[in-house]
Amino acid sequence: MSPLPFALLDLLFPRACLVCGGAVADETGGHVCWDCAAAFPRVELPFCTRCGDPVDGRVESAYTCSFCRRRRPRFDRARSALRYRGGVRRAVHALKYGHATYASRDLARWMAACCRVHYADERFDTVTAVPLHARRQRERTYNQAELLGRALAAELRLDFAGRLLRRTRPTASQTELSAAERRRNVNKAFTAADGGWIDGRRILLVDDVMTTGATVAECSRVLKDAGAVTVHVITAARG
Repeated sequence: MSPLPFALLDLLFPRACLVCGGAVADETGGHVCWDCAAAFPRVELPFCTRCGDPVDGRVESAYTCSFCRRRRPRFDRARSALRYRGGVRRAVHALKYGHATYASRDLARWMAACCRVHYADERFDTVTAVPLHARRQRERTYNQAELLGRALAAELRLDFAGRLLRRTRPTASQTELSAAERRRNVNKAFTAADGGWIDGRRILLVDDVMTTGATVAECSRVLKDAGAVTVHVITAARG
């Protein structure tokens, strides 16, 4: 869309920043003001070469974190665009709990930039997302990971496959759980879709926030067991 329609829409329906609540005036139809976007903490080196977990400190060379060395996750690599703090946390919460579904487009732009940098050497056949249990999705009315996945697929000009995975049982919130408890919580909580849609595919798996990686690791295991050639993970934020 050209800048003029956005300017006209802003006169009728002014956009408010998801983070600070101030006015937003850009040409992309976004919902984060320039100042807040500039303050978003990005995930930058150094980080684990496999799971992308950032380290606050100085690391002289590429390294694999102790978690990935002890328990090698089934995804090929995982990367996150932003650190889950400050304005990023508020934007993700608005999407996940505040029905600000339009925030998916803002976050997907960050994710697309992350993919273009860190997955420039990869080729993907399809994008999919971590599913919600049917009961949770009825309560929330949408799956924020799927919204991010669809917006990211559009940014990268890839197909989105929304039903490659199914959550077979409701799981407790991961927020207050330890790493071991998170793994047990999602163990065998997902199954793969039928119909051969996964076999031989190179898949980009999307979620909103990655903390220990238990959920995306379990989803990746299911996809790999169903025949996926590669599974790479991208999330909006890293906890």
